[in-house]
Amino acid sequence: VQLQASGGGLVQTGGSLRLSCAASARTFINYHIGWFRQAPGKEREIVARITRGAGKTYYTDTVAGRFTISRDSAKNTVDLQMNSLKPEDTAVYYCAASSVALSSSTVIRYYRYWGQGTQVTVSS
Repeated sequence: VQLQASGGGLVQTGGSLRLSCAASARTFINYHIGWFRQAPGKEREIVARITRGAGKTYYTDTVAGRFTISRDSAKNTVDLQMNSLKPEDTAVYYCAASSVALSSSTVIRYYRYWGQGTQVTVSS
């Protein structure tokens, strides 16, 4: 399973960015896809997740209402639209894939396949 994340950059507070995680169509059929982030000196945390199949979404509390995760079947990507960005959103963002049961699909240790990170920097 290969994942490739892209779309990071530098944006001012209140701005928007769209991250994309590219993989094969089979990956999105068989795996949940999560977006994670890791800020300097902090542990990696889940930001959002979309399930295989039905595409159920999950957001951590700090991004709910501002971020949207979605699948684009035409492009074979899972995108993370990030709006109303804050300086505390600054981090390296990663996408990852997991085949674990739904009940565990927000747990980072069950994500086996990882893309490379993409830096998101939000200036104040």
